Amino acid sequence: MELNSKTAVELAKLLDSGKVSSEDITRACLDRVESVDPQVHAFLSVDREDALSQARASDARRTEGKSRGPLEGIPLALKDIVAVQGQPLTCASRMLENFVSPYDATAVERLKNAGAILFGRLNMDEFAMGSSTENSAFNRTSNPWDLDRVPGGSSGGSAAAVAASETILSLGSDTGGSIRQPAAFCGTVGLKPTYGRISRYGLVAFASSLDQIGPFTRCVEDAALFLDATCAHDEKDSTSLPDQETDFLKKMGEHADRKWKIGVPKEFFAEGIDPEVRSSVESAIRYYEEQGCTVEEVSLPHSSYAVPVYYILATAEASSNLARYDGIRYGHRAESADNGIDLYYQSRGEGFGEEVKRRIMLGTYVLSSGYYDAYYLRAQKVRTLIRSDFDEAFAKVDCLIGPATPTVAFRAGEKTDDPLSMYLSDVYTISANLAGLPAMSIPCGISSEGCPIGMQIISPVLKEAEMLAVAKQFEDGHDFKGLTAPDRLQGEGAV
Repeated sequence: MELNSKTAVELAKLLDSGKVSSEDITRACLDRVESVDPQVHAFLSVDREDALSQARASDARRTEGKSRGPLEGIPLALKDIVAVQGQPLTCASRMLENFVSPYDATAVERLKNAGAILFGRLNMDEFAMGSSTENSAFNRTSNPWDLDRVPGGSSGGSAAAVAASETILSLGSDTGGSIRQPAAFCGTVGLKPTYGRISRYGLVAFASSLDQIGPFTRCVEDAALFLDATCAHDEKDSTSLPDQETDFLKKMGEHADRKWKIGVPKEFFAEGIDPEVRSSVESAIRYYEEQGCTVEEVSLPHSSYAVPVYYILATAEASSNLARYDGIRYGHRAESADNGIDLYYQSRGEGFGEEVKRRIMLGTYVLSSGYYDAYYLRAQKVRTLIRSDFDEAFAKVDCLIGPATPTVAFRAGEKTDDPLSMYLSDVYTISANLAGLPAMSIPCGISSEGCPIGMQIISPVLKEAEMLAVAKQFEDGHDFKGLTAPDRLQGEGAV
């Protein structure tokens, strides 16, 4: 197996043994990007020399006995929504096309302190608004499993880069499923931690009460390593949780032999789920029963309201957060405006794409006088009911298991003219964001068309270690660890 196709845990052992260097691994990833990304379009930009410089510095630290931990020397690519000092920060939007970040996000700072090699800006739906990475202003990312299909979104570039072996790990963000849905579509592990676990400082805001940073990885242990490096209180983020305990990798191992009480939400297996997705997830649940776990059907009666509640609250927050992009202070500025009002309207009209405009308008509408109580306030009340449903379920079980998505990856262009159909791609993932819960997707099958199928695990607040242990138990009994797309990407121009 090539170095760029290994897990971080495997590479850490090779690095410790001296058999390979960080520069070897980083070159392997960079060469892979150069070879296959003209087909996948996962990356918006790559600074090759900066990445190699980081790798050489990592190798020097290791030689001096100053390794910073298990992520030392491991390449990690980043969704273009998180700030990296001196690197582009475009959010895949014309509005920020020429913006270069003057500072590091807290998560980036911590990954650097852990010794990770941070490289590349990964494609995404503009300002994280989308479920297919077709809303990028610059490129449409393809699913490495089938280049005619989408990789999911909004973190589609992050998922595709790991699935195509262009990076060992990647960073994404999840507002309503934007890590778990593309992870399911691309056959990777994708994890959204508890709200407040990872600082949002330096993450460009979409919906501030929902956004969370998280990893895409090839195995569950790698996700634990990412959390160990990034989870801590941050005074620069008012929503950052205080007094956090980490050491997720160790705690995950302590739960390895536990017989779990697993809840299966009946609402997640209702009409609309693809039969192959249902079959794969049900097979996974039976596996847990065979391991001595207890499985119980539970109900989340208000989950049917999750999608409308999300698209009221998220768009309302987006409308507020994106008001700062006015063409005056920063961002795209229209050249032909004659006065301040025209400058504002034309700059936003030219800088934002259609989906972003749609969500700004919807969010402004639900916050407007006469509609605030009918929509926004009522949605907040239903959000409380959704959170209460989870509280009742977790009083009976340790975690919930169900499908991550209702279907496998759909074909490019299939849903672009039907926004409501696109929004339903996140029907199973949105509830966890509304409740602030940790959740993850892991591969659990391959469809008859050769597309990955993802299983979602949802746990109570701050129970990431237990959730990882549940995922690891399934991973250890199957062949999905280190799963990568069939290598149909044989070189530039070839499919």
